[in-house]
Amino acid sequence: MSSWTKKPTNDSLVDQLVSEGNIEDEKSISALRKVDRKFYVLEKNKSSAYFDRPLGIGHEATISAPHMHAMTLELLKDDLNPDLKEEPISVLDVGSGSGFFTAVMGVLVSRNGKVVGIEHIPKLVEFGSSNIKNGNPELLEKGIVKIVEGDGRLGYEENAPYDVIHVGACAKNGVPEKLIEQLKVGGKIVIPVEKSTGRQYLECGIKKKNGKLETSQICGVRISFTIDSPIFKVRCN
Repeated sequence: MSSWTKKPTNDSLVDQLVSEGNIEDEKSISALRKVDRKFYVLEKNKSSAYFDRPLGIGHEATISAPHMHAMTLELLKDDLNPDLKEEPISVLDVGSGSGFFTAVMGVLVSRNGKVVGIEHIPKLVEFGSSNIKNGNPELLEKGIVKIVEGDGRLGYEENAPYDVIHVGACAKNGVPEKLIEQLKVGGKIVIPVEKSTGRQYLECGIKKKNGKLETSQICGVRISFTIDSPIFKVRCN
């Protein structure tokens, strides 16, 4: 269970995530230390930046709780590790929002990889880009990360196929076909999915040679926005 105790620094927040068993991978821990959460929240929420909880970023969106980011990094630790890949790593972050998780993945693949964050709300495209410029400008300057405006259900063809696709909005009607198409064989997608029972689960899927996803349920989640809504609202990262 995550503590909601306020911590004074980004390092102490990361230390808390480690001590509570939310994350173990050393490269992922290092990346979290390099992306300071205070640069990715609204000015009015700066004093709460190191709480382990989601924070609103406007437009009915949030930056997710740090323990959720940590959990996702553990799921993707091998997929985002350049030392384990022969080719440059390509990543798509659907619903990039604050830009925080896009930046963390950018740090992890920065040796020769690329991360595209796609966001449907223009103001959040600006917000996320500005946050990365302030917090981790080298990712933009070196072309490691970029934020684009678009419908995340359709993916982003220009940088496909992807080793990793991360989705921050809940899929009620299954994983969008365009995202499956743009995933490499052996690539991994992490996405919240709502079942017919109404319950939501974080799922991790691996694309097999036949083009299908082999998925596993990681944990239950509660997400307000869905990737299937006519207006693509996302729970941002």
